[in-house]
Amino acid sequence: MYEFAPPDDAPKAELYRDLVAAARELVADEPDPVANMANLAALVWMYVPRLNWAGFYRNVDGELVLGPFIGKPACIRIPFGRGVCGAAAQTGRTQLVADVHAFPGHIACDAASRSELVVPVQRAGRVIAVIDLDSPETGRFDAEDASGIEGLARIVADSI
Repeated sequence: MYEFAPPDDAPKAELYRDLVAAARELVADEPDPVANMANLAALVWMYVPRLNWAGFYRNVDGELVLGPFIGKPACIRIPFGRGVCGAAAQTGRTQLVADVHAFPGHIACDAASRSELVVPVQRAGRVIAVIDLDSPETGRFDAEDASGIEGLARIVADSI
């Protein structure tokens, strides 16, 4: 059994350092990528406050397909280049969107979402998945959040 407890009121740098350490431990001995993504989505949900959705989309033959997540039911398939997730997958770059309603082509899976952070997970130079975080607060995510989730993406790339 795993016992992870995010520190109360910790600075973001400490929170993300602890999140990455917990993620390393969580996926260390598990070869199944779906099990790992499910546990990682739950871990992000525990550590990152003020979310209404956290999870993965997987690259399946050049299209993003819904993976394990926590939140309301979501869009199942997203073409590369479409919406925030598709932009991250197509460019291989983190998408930090303060106001999703101002993002051209935003896909509204949950009308309550106001801001979004999408980080590509890459292996051998190829996007294999994206980590998608949504918040009901406009401007919820900043560069420190992006850096923290990018660190998570780097250490789990071989486990999902």
